[in-house]
Amino acid sequence: MSPAEQKEHTAADSQHTGAGSLDPTPGNIDKIRDILFGSNMRDYDARFARLEESLLKEAAELRESTRRRFEALETYVRKEIDALQSRLKTERDERSESSSQHSRELKEASDALSKKIRDLDDHGASVASDIRQEILNSSRNLMDEMRARHDEISSLLERRFHELHHSKTDRAALASLLTEVAMRLNDEFRIPGAER
Repeated sequence: MSPAEQKEHTAADSQHTGAGSLDPTPGNIDKIRDILFGSNMRDYDARFARLEESLLKEAAELRESTRRRFEALETYVRKEIDALQSRLKTERDERSESSSQHSRELKEASDALSKKIRDLDDHGASVASDIRQEILNSSRNLMDEMRARHDEISSLLERRFHELHHSKTDRAALASLLTEVAMRLNDEFRIPGAER
């Protein structure tokens, strides 16, 4: 078969194929788009879904951990305050009974009681100050931990987005590929040196 006959045969085949199967309707363009990008888009959707699920899970764990710590701290503070109040009440009751029973030692008992109450008040103020400082330190530690978790999640999210950004198709290569496909469909694509 001569080159001229081959050319006519190829042109007839391409016209027949172009007219029959590659009708440029929107349905065919959607099919081509699905063939070219469908797996990548599904992969991106799956990655985003896993990333979102991971972030939601970590946020829920962080909330639960913070809630448990605050509850433990609140329970500890309540127990300490209750113990202090109980001790103060017991001490005051004992001193009051002792002073009523020993009226002749009323002045000494009263002075001792006043001193003890002042000491207890000072001690209570000191303990309250220590508890406030512990609460403040715990709050700072929790805030630092939450900030660190937030930074860690942010950097993880940034890394994942960066990975997704680098793994997507290059626009110039995609444009070149689609141009070549269009030229081949219109039978306008010529390989240099093929017509000689």
